[in-house]
Amino acid sequence: MEPSLIAIATLAVIGYLVGSVKVINQGYEGLVERLGRYERTLKPGLNFVVPLLDTVLVETTREQLLDIEPQSAITRDNVTITVNAVLYWKILDVEKAYYAIENLEDALRSLVLTTLRSEIGQMDLRETVSSRNKINQALLKELDHATEPWGVKVIRVEVQEIKLSATLEKSLETERAAESERRAQISKTEGMVESIRRISKALKEDKENTSPILRYLLAQQCVEANTEVSKSNNSKIVFMDPNKLNEAITDLLGQEPDRRQD
Repeated sequence: MEPSLIAIATLAVIGYLVGSVKVINQGYEGLVERLGRYERTLKPGLNFVVPLLDTVLVETTREQLLDIEPQSAITRDNVTITVNAVLYWKILDVEKAYYAIENLEDALRSLVLTTLRSEIGQMDLRETVSSRNKINQALLKELDHATEPWGVKVIRVEVQEIKLSATLEKSLETERAAESERRAQISKTEGMVESIRRISKALKEDKENTSPILRYLLAQQCVEANTEVSKSNNSKIVFMDPNKLNEAITDLLGQEPDRRQD
């Protein structure tokens, strides 16, 4: 055999060997298609294929992030809100992920939006705003089940933000302020009830000092009343004569007034 033919044959063998070697990096897997048909899956490491006949498609099996852009949704009580989310997922079966669904990421995005709107549509506005974790768990359960035929594992879903319209947000702020005021009034009333209970107990235990205690309490109420009235620009302040105050207390106690000479 001539040297030139030997050299050509040697190069052909070397080329064939080099072309038959396929290295798959960690975190990836490869699909081998032979003449257009699925042949096998290549794992990370050194693999051998048939040059010219085999085509290798490499796909990641690492966890991936899919960001869902803000979308409108309607609650059960017909309130329109804007919500966005993120999806963490990974491929478990490269063959299914490649052949069972067309454009995997678009399919995942559409599935998230459909499921998210369905879950929000079953809740009223208050429940939607306060039950974000509940929505996340419901989405995870539904998506994990729906993506199983695609060879995909949904690891977690997180609703990032729920936005209301400016008008609705202002209305809710007003409602929250009113609720806070209501709770403050209840707390104040409960405090007054407790004070009356303690005063009543003190009066029963020390009847000799009943008159001074009542004078003090009534005077305090008068001062507080005048203070409240003075807060209004359209109000006139009226003070009670201290002598009249003493007479009122005395009448209340059924005693003779203590009239002192000036």
